[in-house]
Amino acid sequence: MKIVSKLLAAGILCSAVLGMFTSCGKEKGKTLYLYNWTYYTPDEVLRNFEKEFNCTVKTDSYASNEEMYAKLKAGAKGYDIVVPSQDYVSIMIAQGMLKELDQSKQTNNSKLNPLLSKMASYDPEFKYSSPYYLGAAGIAVNKTKVPSDSYEKSWNIFADTQFAGHATMMDDMREVLGDALVHLGYDLNTLNDSELEEAKNLILTKWKPNLVKFDAEGFGKSFASGDFWLCQGYAEVIYGEVPEEKWDETIDFFIPTEGGPSYLDSMCILKDSKNYDLANEFINYIHRPEVYAKFLDAFSFPCFVVPEAAAYTTKKPMYEASQMNSCVLKNDLGEGLDKYNNIWQEIRFGE
Repeated sequence: MKIVSKLLAAGILCSAVLGMFTSCGKEKGKTLYLYNWTYYTPDEVLRNFEKEFNCTVKTDSYASNEEMYAKLKAGAKGYDIVVPSQDYVSIMIAQGMLKELDQSKQTNNSKLNPLLSKMASYDPEFKYSSPYYLGAAGIAVNKTKVPSDSYEKSWNIFADTQFAGHATMMDDMREVLGDALVHLGYDLNTLNDSELEEAKNLILTKWKPNLVKFDAEGFGKSFASGDFWLCQGYAEVIYGEVPEEKWDETIDFFIPTEGGPSYLDSMCILKDSKNYDLANEFINYIHRPEVYAKFLDAFSFPCFVVPEAAAYTTKKPMYEASQMNSCVLKNDLGEGLDKYNNIWQEIRFGE
């Protein structure tokens, strides 16, 4: 969501990142080929898997779903596991690009948050995909600039004139329109014209007048410098720019109780995988609570996917996982996405 270069932007916890995320180990036994987001699997996890299963894990990375999908459609071969976001999982299932998981090997499915199957309507039984990480954009307020009791914790905070000239929202139509839709009580995946029109008008008349700009990349730095007091965005971008010793005094990050758009990155086995059994073992291994905790600690991520992992984490998460309970996945809208594109052009470039 995807994330982005969500994680590329995160510059977060550099000490945990150094030396990570490259091909693992010397040749031994079988080799598993993992195609994953940049900076998304701790090296320690890969090394430990290699040792336990007497194998080698080799990784290649991508910065967007589009990059990953285009490479595979262009004929790239040899990968076993890929980690797309929910909309691309849906597309890849429909196009026959994925192999069903061996459910007899997925013994840790019982440890998954039961809310996930309700969210993942495209694959509710996780036949083709297995959750890796659920995340969501939220709201960051600079507590050194405004009193903590002076603003409402809803998406309508962007209508608050005390933030005028010091606020920004993401340059992302599904995120911004999704926030407006859920604030109005509508489905963030709606294709209803009147609901979308109401959301557009809310953004144009109430929110946009207070914004400096729509910004998907530099808001973290501007927040850290004190130029932006209110930002919509991913927590890892904000926290990655603010010195850790100033997190508590500076950042109030929250996801409104209204919910909002979320993304679910999932592990999938490609149709032409040559290491099917080992790929299934890897997916199940990631869901061991003590293993999943290492992933969470590497980024100070909240523990949503495998709740039991919280007992093994050693670092405080940037926000509590429960804040995502009301979030909704952004679905693949197919041709309906054109409606969002047209509305977004009006919002971005209209008066």
